[in-house]
Parts: sequence; structure tokens; C-alpha cells
Amino acid sequence: MRPMLSQSPARTAAFVIGLALIAFQIWLLFEPQQPLLERPVHLAAALVLLFLYKPLTPERLPRPLCLTIDGLLIAGSLAVLGYYLTGFERLTTRMENVSPVFATDIVFGALLVGLLLEGARRAVGMILVWVLLAFIAYAFWGNVLPGWLQFRGFGIEAATEITTMTTAGVLGITTATSVSFVFYFILFGAFYSAVGGGQLFIDLAIRAAGRATGGTAKAAIIGSSLMGSISGSAVANVVSTGVFTIPLMKRTGLAAHRASGIEAIASTGGQLMPPIMGVAAFVMAELLGMPYAQIALAGLIPALAFYLALLMVVDLSARRDGIRALTAQEIAETEALGPRLHLILPPILLITLLISGFSASYAAVIAAAACLVVPFLRRSTWIGPNEIFGALRDAPRQVAEVAVPIASIGLIIAVAVQSNLALKFAGSLLSLSEGSVYLSLMLAMIGCIVMGMGLPTVAAYIIGAVLFVPAIEDLGIQPLAAHFFIFYYCVLSMVTPPVALASFAAAAVGQAPAVRTSLSAFGLSLVAFFVPFAFVFDPGVLAQGSAAQIGFSALSLLVSTALWAVAFGGWAGRPLGWPSRSAIGAAGLVAVIAPSGSSLWLMALIAGWALTLGVALLSRRSPESLTNPAE
Repeated sequence: MRPMLSQSPARTAAFVIGLALIAFQIWLLFEPQQPLLERPVHLAAALVLLFLYKPLTPERLPRPLCLTIDGLLIAGSLAVLGYYLTGFERLTTRMENVSPVFATDIVFGALLVGLLLEGARRAVGMILVWVLLAFIAYAFWGNVLPGWLQFRGFGIEAATEITTMTTAGVLGITTATSVSFVFYFILFGAFYSAVGGGQLFIDLAIRAAGRATGGTAKAAIIGSSLMGSISGSAVANVVSTGVFTIPLMKRTGLAAHRASGIEAIASTGGQLMPPIMGVAAFVMAELLGMPYAQIALAGLIPALAFYLALLMVVDLSARRDGIRALTAQEIAETEALGPRLHLILPPILLITLLISGFSASYAAVIAAAACLVVPFLRRSTWIGPNEIFGALRDAPRQVAEVAVPIASIGLIIAVAVQSNLALKFAGSLLSLSEGSVYLSLMLAMIGCIVMGMGLPTVAAYIIGAVLFVPAIEDLGIQPLAAHFFIFYYCVLSMVTPPVALASFAAAAVGQAPAVRTSLSAFGLSLVAFFVPFAFVFDPGVLAQGSAAQIGFSALSLLVSTALWAVAFGGWAGRPLGWPSRSAIGAAGLVAVIAPSGSSLWLMALIAGWALTLGVALLSRRSPESLTNPAE
């Protein structure tokens, strides 16, 4: 990497603005400000950084025109910031729906919305832009729609007030989460990657699992899940870790699309794994008004069930397909762990601070600062100016790519709440399902997956929480379980065809067919697809209840998902035919969904494991009659 000072003027300006944003955010830790001061500064800086780091390319437009447009967008972002800073006192003290809305409010409100639309397009593409435009159109012309969708519509003054002048729109809970949580954890992730933390995770996983059956796939799952839990983006994690794990898997016999699919689901699933999880988990904590530590604790059992089942699938399928493990020589080729083990200290410090009751933002900043000290504990891991410059550059850039899209979703929240669309949607969902809990949950699941296609997880989750959570809560399901239900399917949408961002990124890294990679990742994700139904009907899975209840629920889920994984792995001492796989899979599915301890749950477990163990015993008694492709 070239030193920052040798970069273009635009990149140098972005670097300086990024430093200013970092300084501002650290200052906020010790001197919190009014929401209508800190949030506009954060958002304006994110917009400017996004336009600098993702400029228009002169493919369709002349370069001078591209530069002019980018310059106007940056100037517009600064003008919006000036509007909020100069009008801070008035905006803070005015009475909503009573105080007048001035022409300047409308002009700068419209400007901010336009900037967010263009920023969202550059950050995540047109899918989110079309969703935003649909809600904007609904805000003004909802009166022409039929049935339950109809409402009187907003005038320009009311629309401006609810979306850009209060803390209920683009400066609402989504931007608040970006200010209070997202920034600091992305900062930590950038610094930890810069000092070699990501590579350490991968190498630790290779040493731990490389010699096992399907060792490279298991190493990819372990390493990518660890890095994915502190990454703000599944796609970014795929790109950063996949360049190493995918070629390694291909070397041991895995097809390119299969290796890429494993990396896609492993990186995506990291957002489900405590103690750090992903950005969307911090949004959940904010929406529920719960400490993040409680969210992380609730997510532990389902995440363990998911990853243990995923590891089982790659193990069994490797036995079925004859995928070799890494040799001792190949493992020895990885860099020695001993001289680098001290690099594990920053995440350990982060976890310790979170468990000790420190705020998540403070813990993340301290852990990020530790990343600048820990490498110097040994000469072999010293870092230089380029690594530090790289982290200081990457953190604000990654923040901008997350902050702008989730701020734009504040438009959706404002319109959905103020128009009563969220409650109407909940009512229509209940009506369509005719009161059936299972059917309502299935409809919500499909809605989350369809809506999440092409959107970052955090964006999909926020929209899903607004539209679907009220409907699920109306079924008598607790808020924590309702939010986790939506959260899981929004995470899995990253690997669900036809639009699967994480899968497409992995296919590009692994030079594999995008469709086959997407289907492979989706097939692997099925081990977790029905886990949300388990914690909806069993609070113990989310660590709610007595210790005995939680322990029983955890064991129940692990045993049930393991049975489900056997069906997908297709091996029980011998290759399983489709009739056996279907029967075992059906038993596993029923065991996952049925309430723990119920007679249906017990019968499904007994039937499924009896068939599995029966096949395994037969294979041991007559091994000469079986063909083991792994031998």
C-alpha cells in the first residue's frame, strides 16, 4: 500500500475528513451532544466521505461532468450540515405539528433526501433506492391506493417535518445507532484487520481443524465466522478472508462453487455469532431498549446450533465425496502461531469490557486503541505507518458505506409509522394467515427474504423490524423472539437466490459460477433456516428462563439441528440415499420446529436418530458391502 500522502487530492481530503470524524466520535464518548447536533455532523461527514471514496466514473459521462457532479454533491452535504448547525437551537426547541415549517426547511430537507438517495445508490445499488422511492411516493400519494394501503397522504410541510426536522426520520434511531455503536465497532474491526487479526483467525482455524475430514472447509467456517462477527459487512468479510480460504478449499478437492458457497455462508453467519455479532445486532439493542450484552447472550445458543450443524454438514459431505484433509506439510506452511498469539488480546479485551458492564462504544474504542499497542509486544508483529494509515482510512470509509444506507432507511421508518402502515401491514398479515401462528411466521419469513435480497443485512433488518415485528408480536410472541426471528432471516437473505450479495462476492473471489455458488450457499444455510421457529416457541433457546430450562432448550436445539444436518450431509457411516435423507430431514425439521419436550418433538427425535444410528450400525457390521468414497 502506498502512503496516504501519495494518494490523489480527493483521497487525501477524504483521509483528513475521516480523521476529523474519528476525533469527533471519540469526543462524543466523553462529551455527548444533543441528537440534532451530533447526528447531522456524523451523517454529513459520511455523505462527503462516500462521494469522495466512490466518485462517479467517466464510463457514460465526460470526466469534467463527473467531477462537477461530485463537487456539487459534496457542497450540498456541507450546506445541509450548515443548515443544521445554524438552525440547531430552533430545531431543538420547536414544537412538532405546532411550530411553522419554513421554506428553507423544505429546501434543505429535499436536498438531504436527494443526497441520501444518491449515497444509497453508490453504497449498495439501486434496489434500496427503488424501495425508498416507493415509500416517498406512498407518503404523498397514499390516498390513491386501494384497501388497507390507503391513507390521506402528507403535504410537503408535514413530510419535511417528519423525515428531516425531528429525531423520528433520517436523524432517528438508525442514525443514532450509527453514531453510538456502528462507528466504534467498524473502527475496531478496521484496526484489528490492519494488525493481522483476520489472518490470525484463519491460521488458528487451519491449525485447529485442517487435519480433520473436510478440514479446509471447517477452517474457513471457523475463521470467517470469527472475523465476520466483528465485521460490519458480510460482503467485506467474504472479500477479505475468501482470498485465502477459497483457494485453500479448492486445493483439497472442493469444487469452486462449493468452496465459494462455504465461504459465503460462513462470513454471513458471523453476524449471528456472539459475543460481538454484527452491526444489525446493535440496531436490535437500540430498538428493543436492551443492553447489548443481553442481545449477545440471547443469540449464543442459536448461533452455536447453526455453526455446529454447518460443521457437521461439511464433515459428512466431505466423507461422502472423498474430500481430503490438509497434510502436515500444508499446515506447516502457515505462519507460526506462537509469535502472533498476543494479537488475540484486543478481541479478548473487548469481550471482557462488554461482560464487565462497560458501554459497547467505550469497549470498542479501548480495544481499537489496544490494536496499536499489542503488535509491539513482539518484534515480529510490529506495524508501521502504512498499517496505521490504512486503518485510519478504511474505518471512516466503511462507516460511510453503512451509515448512509441505514440513515436513508429512516425515511421508511418515518413514513411507515406516521402513516400507520406498519400496524395496517400487521393486520393484513394476520388476516391473510387467518390467525395461524405457523402460517404468519412463514409469510413473515418469506417477506424478510424477498425484501432482503440485494440489501445489506442491517438495512433489511430495520425494514423488517418496522413491517413484520408488530405482526409477530400480535400473535403473542415476545418482542425479543420477534426481533430475532426477523434478524435471522434478514441475515440469511445475503445468501438466498436470486439476489445474494455475499454469494456473488464469494463467486467473484473463487472464480466460480455465481448461480451455482448462490445455490450452494443457500443449501448450506438451510441448516439454520428453521432455527428461528425454535426460539419463537421455546424462550429457553434465547436464554430466557431458569438455568434448567435454558440447558434443556440448548440441548434440544443442538440435537435437533444435528439430525437436520445429517440429512444435508448425506452420510451416516455410508452414503445415504434420498429416501433415507428425506426421512431423517423430515424428522429433524419437526424436532427443530416442535416445542421442546412435546410428544411430537420426542417422537421426531427418536425416529430420526433411530434411522441414523441404524444405518451407521449396519455400515459397521458389513463394511465390505459398502463403497466409501473417502477411502
